[in-house]
This record gives sequence, C-alpha cells and structure tokens, in this order.
Amino acid sequence: MKKTYFILHFSVVIAAFTGIFGKLISLNEGLLVWYRIFFSFVWLFFIVKLFRVNTAITTREKLDIAKIGLLISIHWIFFYGSIKYGNISIGAVCYCLTSFFTAIFAPIINRKKFAVTELVLSLFTLLGISLIFHFDVSYQLGIALGTISSAFAALYTIYNERLVKKYDSKLINYYQMMGGTIGWGILLPVYLHYFPVKSILPGMEDTVYLLLLSLICTVGLYIMFAESLKRIPAFTVNLSFNMEPIYAITMAFLFFGEGKQVNGAFYVGLLLVGVSVILQTVISVQQKRRLVRNAGVFEVSGVSDDIRDSH
Repeated sequence: MKKTYFILHFSVVIAAFTGIFGKLISLNEGLLVWYRIFFSFVWLFFIVKLFRVNTAITTREKLDIAKIGLLISIHWIFFYGSIKYGNISIGAVCYCLTSFFTAIFAPIINRKKFAVTELVLSLFTLLGISLIFHFDVSYQLGIALGTISSAFAALYTIYNERLVKKYDSKLINYYQMMGGTIGWGILLPVYLHYFPVKSILPGMEDTVYLLLLSLICTVGLYIMFAESLKRIPAFTVNLSFNMEPIYAITMAFLFFGEGKQVNGAFYVGLLLVGVSVILQTVISVQQKRRLVRNAGVFEVSGVSDDIRDSH
C-alpha cells in the first residue's frame, strides 16, 4: 500500500510539469492537445509492442475505452485554455476542484450514497481555492476554463476507475490516446475555424517540448495514475492531485515570475488544500487497515466455527 501511495505522489510531481510545458509551447490549446495525444499514441504503440501487451479485446471494448479518451482530451483543452488565458497558477489550482466534482459525480454515476467525509474535505478544498483567487480577480476567463477542466477530469477518473479493474493500464492508455487522436482530430478543423492560427505545424522547440510532454507527463503519468486507481479510490487519487498546484506554482514563481501578485490569502488557501489532502490520505489508510483487520477477525472467527463444528 505504501508503494502505491509513493507512485501516486510521484505522479503528482510529474503532473506539475504539464502546466510548465503548456506555458512553454507556443501552439494554441487545441493544437497543443492534439499533438500531445498523437505523440502519446505513438509512444504507447511502441510500448505495447515492446511489453507484448495483449490487445485481443472486442471492438466494442476498444470503443468503450477510446470514448474515455475524449474526456481527457476535453479536460486538457480547457486546462491549457485556463493557462493561456490566465497563467500556470490559475490552471493548476483550478485542478483542485476535481475532487469536489468527483464527490458530486461519483455517487450519481455509481449509484451510491454521498460520502459526508468526501463532501466536507471537498468543501475544505473549495474554501482554499476561493481564498487563493481572492488575491486577483483579473483572470476570470482562465478560472472559468479551469473549473470546466476539473469537471471533465473528475468524469475521466470515475470512468477510468472501472477500466483499470479489468484491463492493463498500458492497454487502456493506448486505446484512449487512439480515441483522442481520432476524435479530437475530427473536431479540430471546426475548432481552428473559430480559433485560426498562422501555422498548424509546431516548430523545432515546440516539437521537443511536445515529445517530452507526451512521454513523461502523459504516457508515464497516466500509466502510474491507472496503477494507483487499482488500489486507491478515485476520490483519494483526485484529492491527492490537489498537491499538484503547490509544485506547479512553486515552479511558476521561480521561472515565470508569477509570485508578484501573491498575498497572505493565497498561502492560506494553499495550506487548506494541503490539509485536505493529508486528512484524506490518513482517513483512506485507516479505512484500509480497518478493512484488513476486520477481514482477519472474520477469518479467525470462521476457523473457530469450523473447529467448534468439527467437535
């Protein structure tokens, strides 16, 4: 279990670089996302061949997996839009709302009761974000795009949680990137009609950044993400990713000078976000231990009953 949490939090650190690449790459968010998905698909094609991943699933199953790829594509479009129209800090912190949307969407989609603890911790995060954005209201469009982005991220995680229980994580990401490449590729001309650009081809520098973004922050990140979902609930995974802004904002402050407008409320908000992650991690570990302990008690009880019955 400790190894799983280590993988999860290491993936959070890697995720922090996605916003940095989004700032460095000069392409608009629509083209950036398509190239990210396409290069990720190419990387995964070779990874699937290298590791001899069994791809023998039905066409219906392939389509079901590929559809989820569209959710992550839409999430990325709005995420990078929030960075382009706001800044790295805006896009990263808005991602924290993913746990809030997960706490709302998951019970509805999975037809379960709402978890009071998850709702309370999500509101904690929401309060933290409201304090963070209290320092500057000049990025309203970026905040709006980031909020929509987090809603699609929540939907992606909820549906992906079902897939990881049945399929190899590399296979999942392979067909999701394939679905995103084809699906967003079909819609991209319409997008470019409303948001025209001078050139659709990335320059040499952008290409290098896109290759790194796709390999490290997409293929590597989402394989670790999927592996985490096998043992950790979607809500806990999403809440843990609320730590991403701390790393992303630190890098944004150091390399892009985004710390000039920060005041005390910003840091208080970040503290609340961090506390919500720590509390949920502690609660999740305790619940896991309790389940294991109860299972042990039931097993011992069953053995005692068998012994008593044999007499």
